[in-house]
Amino acid sequence: MKRKIASRLLNETEASAYIGMSKSYLRKARMEGNRRNRTPAPKFIKIDRTVRYPIEELDAWLGKFHRLEHLGQQYELDF
Repeated sequence: MKRKIASRLLNETEASAYIGMSKSYLRKARMEGNRRNRTPAPKFIKIDRTVRYPIEELDAWLGKFHRLEHLGQQYELDF
């Protein structure tokens, strides 16, 4: 049972690789919280000095962002 739960929790290095952001982004986001005009931080678990990111929370966080195939999708261009 412990192994199954632990495999769903990523440390800072694993989480940064999983979402494609730097470890420093994760640190700053944790320290500053959700600030106006900034990308919100993914949810995390902190026990004493240990920080872990549940994979399902990272997936939910990634799912909040728009997916674009190319930049032209942002705008309707009339030619």
